[in-house]
Amino acid sequence: MLGLNITRVKYCKTSSLFSGHIQRNQFNNSSATHNYDYDLLVIGGGSGGLACSKEASSVYQRRVAVLDYVTPSPQGTKWGLGGTCVNVGCIPKKLMHRAALVGHTLREGPTYGWDVTTPPSNDWSTLVGAVTNHVRSLNWGHRVQLRDKGVEYINARGRFIDRHTVACVDGKGTESVVTADKVVVAVGGRPTYPEVPGATELCVTSDDIFWRSEPPGRTLVVGASYVALECAGFLTGLGYDVTVMMRSIPLRGFDQQMAELVVDNMTSQGTRFIKGRIPRGFSKRSDGISVTHSSTAHQSSDLLEETFDTVLLAVGRTPQTKPLNLQSAGVETDERGRIVSGDVIELERTTTDNVFAIGDVLQRGLELTPVAIAAGKLLAGRLFGGIQTQMHYDGVPTTVFTPLEYGSVGLSEETALQRYGDSCVETYHAYYKPLEFYIPNADASQCYIKVVCEIVGGEEFVRGFHILGPNAGEVTQGFGVAMATPTLTMDTVRRSVGIHPTVAEEVTKLNVTKRSGRDPTVTGC
Repeated sequence: MLGLNITRVKYCKTSSLFSGHIQRNQFNNSSATHNYDYDLLVIGGGSGGLACSKEASSVYQRRVAVLDYVTPSPQGTKWGLGGTCVNVGCIPKKLMHRAALVGHTLREGPTYGWDVTTPPSNDWSTLVGAVTNHVRSLNWGHRVQLRDKGVEYINARGRFIDRHTVACVDGKGTESVVTADKVVVAVGGRPTYPEVPGATELCVTSDDIFWRSEPPGRTLVVGASYVALECAGFLTGLGYDVTVMMRSIPLRGFDQQMAELVVDNMTSQGTRFIKGRIPRGFSKRSDGISVTHSSTAHQSSDLLEETFDTVLLAVGRTPQTKPLNLQSAGVETDERGRIVSGDVIELERTTTDNVFAIGDVLQRGLELTPVAIAAGKLLAGRLFGGIQTQMHYDGVPTTVFTPLEYGSVGLSEETALQRYGDSCVETYHAYYKPLEFYIPNADASQCYIKVVCEIVGGEEFVRGFHILGPNAGEVTQGFGVAMATPTLTMDTVRRSVGIHPTVAEEVTKLNVTKRSGRDPTVTGC
């Protein structure tokens, strides 16, 4: 079989756990009939994979294993169980974002009567230590949860031999084989390195920045994705000299009016933006990393050179499907390595009937942790519980944790206009000033809300919600719940009683449309 020297291994840690699994197999005729090692094998220990495995084991009493192994980044960074979100994504990002906001609050302290005699400064090593210690506690918590819910944890890489058989290679190179009735691929993605000389050798990514022991110093962030802008935002807030190099538009896929306001706000807070340029090469110098860049047209006459201490690449992510040998299982992928859905309704179903995929590897999915978790739980229910509920990938709320947070749910204004036409779209908007901005006289020129509506039979149905302001994530979650029903109207929003004085209250007060041409600036309390 592929000329490999492999052995079949049962990954049972204790006899009591093994006994529990034998009892569970009484509920699974397919696994018992074919003598598979597991009813379900999940390849990938990120948020989606863990959610799916725990649901299948604890709720539906199936015999489940999770296969997970973290390949170190080119800079040598590695981490524990939990995937991108826990280790190098949402969790450390939000903590770094919070650290930057604390510094901002300290600088405002004197206006509220606080005696801040020494200008606040951040100690990078202390911050990184606190963040990584919390992450490690989450790593341990995930392992404990798998044990408590009866899920086998296999710390090894996976590679398909056929659609039911997976070769496992651990960190020492020891290879073994497991079989499963059903397999879920949930390996997620890793940062993409551009094909630019020196990129892999000299640059870091979001895989590294949260675990980096040395302060980043003068930093160039390449890219204008939400990862790029979030990292640039908190690094600026922590006191570092930060430049963002963007090839074209910021926050592609998001509402572009909101995206430009995000960039304006970051610029006002000290982040420098170089627009319409791309790196052409990175080289090591005694005083840092030399970056040669040009316009996107790549005219030799417009080459420029700058030096930075750190270069952080955030130009996209690549699904980690290539090492899986998916073709041996009959699973199709596109040119980017994303798994092609074999069903127009159930997107998690691949082109092989017993192999499924969730999370960032999906061709038509969303790269968001809560989406992967929800999809994983629902998939387990369909596979083992007879549940028919599908994951809906439309209308998912999200927030970009830039210094001034941007929350959104539903359609961008551009998409709504394309889908419904100008005569059938009404956009309500407002520039507002949060109460907490008044005493320190903070700049509120980018604090903005808009609600995009589809006009049907005289009714205005809410199809998009966008807010830029403090705590936008908390505000957006509530409106995300409200918009889970397609029948939410603007009239209902306006008839809702606001909580005073809050940012969210401003949504209930919206009364100016773009079509009217009136000034949308809010006055009064």
